[in-house]
Amino acid sequence: MIGRVLVASVLALQVPLVPAAAQADCSPERGTMQVGASWAQQRLDPRRLWSLSTGAGVPVAIIDSGVELNHPQIRLAGKADLTGTGYQDCIGHGTAVAGIIGAQYTQGVMFYGMAPGARLLSYKQTNSERGGDPKLLVAAIKAAADQGAKVINVSISTTDQPALKAAVEYAMAKDALVVAAAGNVQKDDGTTVPAYPASYEGVLAVGAAGPNGALSDFSNSKTPVSVLAPGQDVTSTWPGRSYNRDLDGTSYGTPFVSGLAALVRARFPDLDQSQVRQRIIATADGASGAGKGDGMINPMLALSAVLPFEPNNAPVVAPPPPSALPPGTVAKVAPVDRNAVRLALIIAGSALGLALLVTVARIMVPMGRRRGWRPGRAE
Repeated sequence: MIGRVLVASVLALQVPLVPAAAQADCSPERGTMQVGASWAQQRLDPRRLWSLSTGAGVPVAIIDSGVELNHPQIRLAGKADLTGTGYQDCIGHGTAVAGIIGAQYTQGVMFYGMAPGARLLSYKQTNSERGGDPKLLVAAIKAAADQGAKVINVSISTTDQPALKAAVEYAMAKDALVVAAAGNVQKDDGTTVPAYPASYEGVLAVGAAGPNGALSDFSNSKTPVSVLAPGQDVTSTWPGRSYNRDLDGTSYGTPFVSGLAALVRARFPDLDQSQVRQRIIATADGASGAGKGDGMINPMLALSAVLPFEPNNAPVVAPPPPSALPPGTVAKVAPVDRNAVRLALIIAGSALGLALLVTVARIMVPMGRRRGWRPGRAE
């Protein structure tokens, strides 16, 4: 069942200890209790993908502001607090990211995540919208890699730092795909610089697009973007067991791609992180211009395309997720396509007739030439 609880209890992840800090003012503004189908979900249509993959069992690390612990659609498989202020999400950002990646499908609720079967691991690294302490970001990336995360979502941007680059390379060496936000244009001083870790080689950098599919004005074009994802007027889960229907930023486009990465990793378990990254880029819708990368992600194509550059042209596909069929049912044999059978017989008959005609022609034409094409005499 897609809405199943992934683990019986939330495990505390092993991370480096940090000095205790004063408890943050944890009273984020509550969102709305009413939620409809957003343009992002209508375009990407996650439910259409779940017969192929739900991301089942793929550990996805969310390095952010924590995650609402009692939201009815979020199931954490593990949590860690690197700030010393408690696990709770005090600004809402991490909860929204978690929901986009893996919110459980609930009957009657129009919002759900990309990969509800993924194992969500929350690493609280900040209590600020500005990204927090880069040292804690480095520690979180390393801890997530050591914990076995196969996808690491970094909806945070900072400057280039040797320790951060080393942490990203460490994670990739452990076969973790790092998915990072391209960053938003800094309108306060008018300058825009490449965002990190999104600008590091091998990172899947994500820009934001709006409902019309065009690059959002705030999406940073200085960062070498890999793909675009919905990042404008986005809906997701929010603290207070509620929802936010007005989210903007490349940080909200990033979890759509992380969710897709979990779906791909579950469906093609023999692909390594670099091959998963390449598959997502190669199957994007295509685009040109700075900040657009290869265009909007195409989840169905990412899960179904046969790509010539992959090993043996045929990656090993995992069995369909159990949720693809109701419990206790067995997949039926597909009915015989009678029209296809008739067409095949017609084609086969035509081919046989043509072969006979060619054979007869090979015999009769030489005879006709010898006689000058005159009728033969009766004996």
